[in-house]
Amino acid sequence: MSTFSRRRMLGTSGAILGAAALGTSLSGTASGAPTNAAGRPVPEETKSLDELYSDAMAEGGKLVIYAGGDTATQQDFTKQAFLSRFPDIDLTIVVDYSKYHDVRVDNQLATDTLVPDVVQFQTLQDFTRWKQQGVLLPYKPAGFAKVHRRFRDPEGAWLAIAVIGFSYMYDSTAAGSEAPTSPLDLVDPKWRGKIASSYPHDDDAVLFLYRLYAQTYGWDWVAKLATQDVQFARGSHTPAAAVNAKQKVIGIGGSGSLTSTSTTKWVVPAGHPFMAWGQRAAILAGARRPAAAKLYLNWAISTAVQQNAFNGWSVRTDVSPNGGLRPIWEYPNANLDGFAQFMADRAEVERWKQTFALYFGEVQGAPSPGWLGLHPGR
Repeated sequence: MSTFSRRRMLGTSGAILGAAALGTSLSGTASGAPTNAAGRPVPEETKSLDELYSDAMAEGGKLVIYAGGDTATQQDFTKQAFLSRFPDIDLTIVVDYSKYHDVRVDNQLATDTLVPDVVQFQTLQDFTRWKQQGVLLPYKPAGFAKVHRRFRDPEGAWLAIAVIGFSYMYDSTAAGSEAPTSPLDLVDPKWRGKIASSYPHDDDAVLFLYRLYAQTYGWDWVAKLATQDVQFARGSHTPAAAVNAKQKVIGIGGSGSLTSTSTTKWVVPAGHPFMAWGQRAAILAGARRPAAAKLYLNWAISTAVQQNAFNGWSVRTDVSPNGGLRPIWEYPNANLDGFAQFMADRAEVERWKQTFALYFGEVQGAPSPGWLGLHPGR
């Protein structure tokens, strides 16, 4: 088992857009709580995974997921784990930056060409918006009540399936006894030319991390970092890749695990900020394969999968973190609430993006997942 690293409309796209304009939901009451077809609150799933698997096969046995990420192969481990449990499902997971996937879904909805059944992104604000527009299928998989309240919509429009954290990291072999103990150390001149970072003005999670650093340490810290000859690249996987390959000693703006035994040490320094969030997932109301989508969400938050989270943290309150960690919501310096609030204020996001561009230059390079067009996975 594993977790995740970091439909056409029901023939009625016009009706859905109209419902959104009227402040109503196709699955609920005007501006009210999502309900099921009978008008009752959505109950938690009672079917077993095997029963849901049978339903998915009867439906056709196919599933398409749009997943936020950095490279085309980033979700391969998730796909292999899912197929090891449900080998007859024809599963397609399309990975792209969340900021491209979300508008891709918007455009597909507008043109009645919806491809994915499930979406799982870091653009948290989209799930709030899509819920209001009535384009998400209210659904509560088994174990929904055990998902931490910060990681689920109370009415079942969406839930988080994985915890992802961003911080800095370093090569313990190369850094030795001089390893940075907090972000303050990253501007020490001895690290000049030895740092890799993902662009903060290209990825909103990295942007929030850099914003935390700027707010905590001041603009002088940012100005000093700008003189460190940092190797910036697109994709939050790039800092760890540079450190793992011994090209750089330090990486900023990527995910990792406190329980890893690798020489690349991902850091959550006590008393200093890092950031984490719950990667949200939802079934689209126009999904062509809702049964397969339900199977996936039930599997994703099952205790067996959550107990094997790559970084030790689970979205569930009844799953103890691995490696002696505390639950992620017990780390105040993880800024869980702050990231969600930040993502909802798009004007604020844009101001920070452009400000960091003044310090570090414009984003350069093609997107690391490639250019996928309007309908990948179709």
